[in-house]
Amino acid sequence: MNRKRRILQPLLMLSVVLVGAGVVVATLNGRPDIRRPKDKEIEEPYRASNFQLNLAIANKHLLAMADAVDGQRAPQADNHAIARRLSLALVGSGLSLEEMRAFSEVAEDRQIQWLTTYLLEDRRWSDYFAERLSRAFVGTNDGPFLLFRRRKFNAWLSEQLRDDVSYNVIVREMLSAEGLWTDKPEVNFVTATMDEANEGRGDPIRLAGRTSRAFLAQRIDCLQCHDDFLGDLNFGSAESPVDGRQEHFHSLAAFYSGTALANPFRGICEDKQTYDFEYLGESEMTRVEPAVPFAPELLPSEGKPRVRLAAWVTHPDNRAFARATVNRIWALMFSRPLVAPVDNIPLDESVPPIMDLLAADFAAHGFDLKRLIRMIVETDAFRRDSRADFEVTEDHELAWSVFPVTQLRPEQVSGSLFQACSLSAMDSTSPILTRLKVFGDGQDFLRNFGDRGEDEFESSAVTIPQRLLLMNGNLVSERTKVDLIGNASTRIAQMVQDDQQAVELTFLSVLNRSPSLVEVEAFSKYLHGKSGDDRSRAMGDVYWAIINSTEFSWNH
Repeated sequence: MNRKRRILQPLLMLSVVLVGAGVVVATLNGRPDIRRPKDKEIEEPYRASNFQLNLAIANKHLLAMADAVDGQRAPQADNHAIARRLSLALVGSGLSLEEMRAFSEVAEDRQIQWLTTYLLEDRRWSDYFAERLSRAFVGTNDGPFLLFRRRKFNAWLSEQLRDDVSYNVIVREMLSAEGLWTDKPEVNFVTATMDEANEGRGDPIRLAGRTSRAFLAQRIDCLQCHDDFLGDLNFGSAESPVDGRQEHFHSLAAFYSGTALANPFRGICEDKQTYDFEYLGESEMTRVEPAVPFAPELLPSEGKPRVRLAAWVTHPDNRAFARATVNRIWALMFSRPLVAPVDNIPLDESVPPIMDLLAADFAAHGFDLKRLIRMIVETDAFRRDSRADFEVTEDHELAWSVFPVTQLRPEQVSGSLFQACSLSAMDSTSPILTRLKVFGDGQDFLRNFGDRGEDEFESSAVTIPQRLLLMNGNLVSERTKVDLIGNASTRIAQMVQDDQQAVELTFLSVLNRSPSLVEVEAFSKYLHGKSGDDRSRAMGDVYWAIINSTEFSWNH
């Protein structure tokens, strides 16, 4: 038995080393099975109707915004910086080393369009955007245990995005769906508001609030208890103002009054219950009929209440719907909305002209989210550097004269950390055990790091506990320790003997850029002369240092 063990142990160790070496070599040479979009697939969306024309107009609007400050604009960023911010926006992490190698093989003038197409066809995009959007749709609380299935809702939303279902159709389905929350996942938009106090009914107040904020960027829920005596809401125009009143909110809520769970086997249905409310200053209940706060001519006169509301919300001429979508998608791309807060765009005030241009293009081309994303990525604003040869002020960032520097959201920190420590892309092709471990460890990390909740675009300073978690937390320690199978730092250390090349690969993996000469010299000196586990530990230290750099935790 001992003799067999002595023979088997070296063979097992050799097989582990060979597997690790094979993975590294395949990654360094470009993994043959990584999906590479074809030229026609890349080019067609950018040749679509009016794409280039509207892009040119959008850039003229951006130029005018910069001129309104002082006319100074940052130059275009290098493609590596644009690639990192694009990956952070679309999949919530930086790029893997194998993706960076594939990216480098594309002609420089086509790299960003290639990467945009590659990521938009990756399941990571639909999964990530589904999670980001669902925060606005159903919040971040767990909701009623028996009636709400967040994972089913997110999976359904991801499938809609993956199948290129038009955004207006997705929203209509959520607002009007009937049935069981397990069979019709979109109905979870309603069941997320159910609790014992509602006695098996959707909460019209919460549903109206979600509808107004997520799909119209109107904070109509501020009118629940009293009229808008501060003058913050106007449902008319500057020339013909219509002051916000309680009736505006409760008339919207009335569309949801008949939403009920009459039969647990049938699920959510419409039972025609009326909506009664006692307004401030009145002594008795008033029956409130469903009505919309603005553009009533777009509301169908017939049909079930929620079906009518869904048609009104998503109507091509309802500018508020398109504006709200553009503002939220822009915020996901830049980590900062065009108009802040992201869910409050006044109807009676001017907005940046680029918002109305993008909103009109979005509505005119079938509410195509991918087209909208491509348009934003192609703008000068997304391509600009975050640094300039002039003193950058907040006004320059607000005018998109430079790319705004923003702190990574918690899920981006977590996603970038996992991806940086893996040479290959952490996607749906990764082994199931790897994905389960990443999911579990990621949830633990987010609980300790903190989550911004629904207000994820509100800026917040890096806290001391967050810094300490990156410096001393178990996750970073585990992902940078000596581990030939699990950790990129060990693989690079053991398989790449040239110190300068090892440093180059490390920077590409963690920051998606090449190191400067100073960085190469400093880290190569630290690695020089080390071998075996000593070299692996040293490379782990290099990884740890870069992960704990300010650059890693910021989008720029």
